[in-house]
Amino acid sequence: MTVQVEVSIQDCFWKQLEQLENNIIPNDSIESSGLEIDCPLTITEWEYWFQSWLNYLESYLPLASGYELSLRLTDNTEIEMLNTQYRSQNKPTDVLAFATLEVNCPQPPEEFSSESLYLGDIVISVETAYHQAQQQGHSLKIELGWLATHGLLHLLGWDHPDDQSLTEMLEQQRVLLETIGL
Repeated sequence: MTVQVEVSIQDCFWKQLEQLENNIIPNDSIESSGLEIDCPLTITEWEYWFQSWLNYLESYLPLASGYELSLRLTDNTEIEMLNTQYRSQNKPTDVLAFATLEVNCPQPPEEFSSESLYLGDIVISVETAYHQAQQQGHSLKIELGWLATHGLLHLLGWDHPDDQSLTEMLEQQRVLLETIGL
C-alpha cells in the first residue's frame, strides 16, 4: 500500500535563489550576507523523499488515509529564536521537530482513519546544514536529507535519550537515506 503524504514547504532561501537564478537580484547580495547557498533540492524532490520515507516507515504510522507535515528551511537567526523559545537553548541548532502526536497515545478510532493526519513541523537551518556538510565532507543535499530524516523520526516518536537509542535512530536515518539513493 502506498502512503499518501502532503508536504508543506516553506523556505526563506527559495525566493532568494529563484530570484538569483532569474537574474532578478545580483549574486553578490547573497555573498555579502556571508552565506552562499546553492539549494540542491526542488519541492518535488522533497515531496518524493518524504513519500518514500513514510512508505518505508508505514508500520510506525497511526492508521489514516494520508499524512501531512510541514518543512521550513531557514537560517540560524530564526532557528536560534525557535530553539530559545521552545527548548530554552539560546543557540542555533541544525533541526527542530514539533510533533503533533503523543508518544504511546492510543490509535484514533476507525472513524478518524479516513482523515488525513497532521504529523507536525520540521525546521532545518540551511545555514547550519551547509556548514555541517562542509565539515563532514559531503554535499548539502546529503546533509539536508540526514536532518530531514532525523526530524521525521522525531515526529513519529523516536528519541535518543541514551547512546543505544541514538545509535538505533542514526541507523534508521542511514536506511532511510538509502531508500532514496543517498
